[in-house]
Amino acid sequence: MYRYIVFDVETPNRRNDRMSAIGISVIESGKITREFFSYVNPETSFDGFNIQLTGIDEDTVADAPTFPQLWEKIGPLMASGILAAHNAVFDLGVLKKCLHDYGIPWKSAVRYCCTVQMGRRLVPCISHSLNVMCDHYGIRLNHHQADSDSHACAEILLRYFAAGAEEKQFIRTYQMI
Repeated sequence: MYRYIVFDVETPNRRNDRMSAIGISVIESGKITREFFSYVNPETSFDGFNIQLTGIDEDTVADAPTFPQLWEKIGPLMASGILAAHNAVFDLGVLKKCLHDYGIPWKSAVRYCCTVQMGRRLVPCISHSLNVMCDHYGIRLNHHQADSDSHACAEILLRYFAAGAEEKQFIRTYQMI
C-alpha cells in the first residue's frame, strides 16, 4: 500500500485562495499513523458564511502561523506520499493558490486520489458528501473542522481499500503550476 497524506483545508472567504486551517492524516501500511492540525493566519478578510460554517474567525487565527511559516513545517510531510482529500480538486486548488500567491516553489505536479470520485464508483446510488459517507460507514465527524474532516476522509479511504479497491486505478495527477 502507498503512503497517503490525507488533508483538508478550511478557507476564510469565498475566494478560496487562502487557508484558515489544515488537517492532515497520514496513512501507512493500512492504518493512520500520524495526524496534524493547525490554524493558519490567512492574512485576508473572513466572510460571514465561512465563519458560520467553520467557527474560525480573525480572533481564532490571530496568533496562528501564516502559510509560509506553516509550509516550512508541513511541506516535507505533504511531499512524502500521495495526496488524498474528499473533493480533492478543491483542497488541491487552495494549496496551489497559496503556494503560488506566496511565491513558494514546489512540485510541478502531484499524485493524488479523491474519495468523492472513488465513492462514486465504489458505492453508487448514495450521496458522496462527507457527512453522508461518514454516516454510511459509522465514522464520527465534526464537519467543517479540518482535523476531523481529514481523519474521516482517511477512514473512508481505508474502508475503500479494505473492500478491495485497487489503488492504482484511482491515482490521478494534479498540475500545481
